[in-house]
Amino acid sequence: MEGKNSNPLVSIITPAYNAEKFISDTIESVLIQDYQNWEMIIIDDHSTDRTLEVIKQYIENEPRIKLVERSENGGTAKTRNAGLRKAKGRYIAFLDSDDKWLPGKLTKQVAYMEKNNLVFTYTAYNRVQIDVTGHKEIKEVSVPPTQDYKQLLKENKIGCLTVMINQEITGPLQMVDMRSRQDYALWLELTRKGFQPIGIQEVLANYRVRGNSLSSNKIKMAKQNWRVFRDVEKLSLPVASWYFVQYAFLKLRAYLKYMK
Repeated sequence: MEGKNSNPLVSIITPAYNAEKFISDTIESVLIQDYQNWEMIIIDDHSTDRTLEVIKQYIENEPRIKLVERSENGGTAKTRNAGLRKAKGRYIAFLDSDDKWLPGKLTKQVAYMEKNNLVFTYTAYNRVQIDVTGHKEIKEVSVPPTQDYKQLLKENKIGCLTVMINQEITGPLQMVDMRSRQDYALWLELTRKGFQPIGIQEVLANYRVRGNSLSSNKIKMAKQNWRVFRDVEKLSLPVASWYFVQYAFLKLRAYLKYMK
């Protein structure tokens, strides 16, 4: 890992599975960043479409893009962890293969963290949904200035695609092996250890909502949240139940607000 300097390396972790329709836009959103000291580690989770071919075309002309090929499909947690083990940067950032960063994202976030000696930050973002007719709906997702451990148990307002973490301070990062919500489990682990997340109010990324994504299935996501409470955080049944009710209420309220 590198020493202290004013232009630290950022390791971008990008899991990819059957992402040929979106991966080019994701990569291009990194290439247009004015911040130059980055490595983009793309981990292919044994795709069966042209994802690998698209990635390799970019690698031919851009040595900062690095490819990890998995021999079998293992899910997002295993895929991200494979990338995290390869990461050499002071800062870890996450960008899934169907999401995009806005211009200036890295420069603004790195500068803010360096100036204020921050370990864990996240930003506001756009929620982009495109229906079958091609109609695009964009809604801005604002974020709180911070979230402590108990607040995070009630409601996760941290978008994975906006997160940046100083792993020189936290130590090497790995995610719990779950099909979804493994990022949420990591945020809980970090806050429980005293690493306070700080929210940047500027919109710096676009999150693409896909109808067949894990996060679009509310029942599955709720089950995974319960697993985080009980199996990962080891909350007692009464405490887990209380936080789960809070989580469900806030999710329902947010959904109704979004549908207006």
